[in-house]
Amino acid sequence: MSTRREAMKRSAALAALLASTGLFPMQARAFTKAAFDAKSVGDAVKAYGAGAPVESNQVTITGPDIAENGAVVPLAVSSSLAGVKHLLILVEKNPSALVAKFDVTDAVEANFSTRAKMGQSSDVYAVAIMNDGKALFAKKEVKVTLGGCGG
Repeated sequence: MSTRREAMKRSAALAALLASTGLFPMQARAFTKAAFDAKSVGDAVKAYGAGAPVESNQVTITGPDIAENGAVVPLAVSSSLAGVKHLLILVEKNPSALVAKFDVTDAVEANFSTRAKMGQSSDVYAVAIMNDGKALFAKKEVKVTLGGCGG
């Protein structure tokens, strides 16, 4: 029976082999990097190939009205729509707007939660990017009393 350390070594070796053969999608990594580097909600959505987001009541974002500590703000996103490709969580006033991206298929329930850093009070967006390139969003204002992003 192999140890955890041996399994990790084999996994690292396999990853290195796949990277050297070009089987890791370099374009996909650069594409995602552009989204995480985006400074605005619109730019992040555009980086995933979607059009301008339209507000929808079938996309939800939940989080506290007031976050006492901006370093750990609990946020959740969900959608009841069929055909969702990605669910994004974005914080408008963060240095990089995109906080999280979740890939969705019909086999996955589009309901995710995470914790985000927020440097200041801001609108928080949930954006569902559909298979057809449409983007639907919901937003919520979260007030931060103690800064999290370098604050």
